[in-house]
Parts: sequence; structure tokens; C-alpha cells
Amino acid sequence: MAERYVVFSHGKDSEPWGSKIAAMAEIAREEGFHVESVDYRGIDDPKDRVTRLLAFCKDLRGSLVLVGSSMGGYVSVAGSSLLQARGMFLLAPALYMPGYDKFSPRPAACPTTIVHGWRDDVIPVDNSFRFAREQKATLHVVDSDHRLLDQIRAINHYFAYFLFSIDEFL
Repeated sequence: MAERYVVFSHGKDSEPWGSKIAAMAEIAREEGFHVESVDYRGIDDPKDRVTRLLAFCKDLRGSLVLVGSSMGGYVSVAGSSLLQARGMFLLAPALYMPGYDKFSPRPAACPTTIVHGWRDDVIPVDNSFRFAREQKATLHVVDSDHRLLDQIRAINHYFAYFLFSIDEFL
């Protein structure tokens, strides 16, 4: 069996091993994935974060699943085609946001699941509806805010199912 990787990209004001990423990393490991989390602290420009992701992943050999939260979701989508991602799992991704449009991501054609909070006051939930519609992605909208911290159990459930469901693509 080829190597399988989950690579996490955190949000703008977060860190590589925050509570959501740490929880999902355990699930990925249980499913037999190698787990990596890119450190973007100190890099505020989305394009520079994409460059960091591409450099980080250049030596990984095997199937790649990208997981991103907020700006990390944008970064995952933006890098997905070049990295030939086999799956994307996005949490309140910063898609269609002002200032990000000059570098418009063209996502990889791969299974994609999004989790977004109804009460997100940072990134409109309608942005995830739009992306899900355009990409035929699965979308779970939960009763939460942008950080989704009160939904870690649900996120883990969705993530475990996502990894199980894409097994044939890896």
C-alpha cells in the first residue's frame, strides 16, 4: 500500500497543533495516515502561505489529503491542484474573500467535504454554499461560530467518515 498523508493548514490566528487539528490528527493516525501540520505563524499573506504549503509537501510521496481551517482552507484549495490532492476537508474555508481574489484557487478534482458554522461572523456561510455547489462538495452546516470549537466531536465524526469514504481514491 502506498504511503498516505494528511497535511493540515491552520487558520490565520491559530497554530499548527491547535485543538481541532490535534483531535483530527488522532483520527487520521488511527486510519493509517502519516500526519503533518504546516507552521504558517508569522505569514499573513495567503499567497505566501500557499508557497509554504507547496514547499512543505514537495518531498511527500504518496496520496495526499489536505485539511484546512479558515485561511488554511483557502491555502489547501489553492495548492490542491499542484499537489494533486486526493481529498480535501475544509473548516470554514476563507474562499471568495476580499483580497484573496487576486489569487483565485482552481481546486483539484477530488472528494471534498466542508464544515461551516451558521453563526460564522468572519467568513459568510454562503461562501461555503457557493463553493460546495460549484465543486459538488459535501457541506455540513452546524450551529457554531467561526472557530467551531464547540463542534470538535461532530467535526471528528465527519472527518472519520470522510477518510473512510475516500479510501478508494487513495
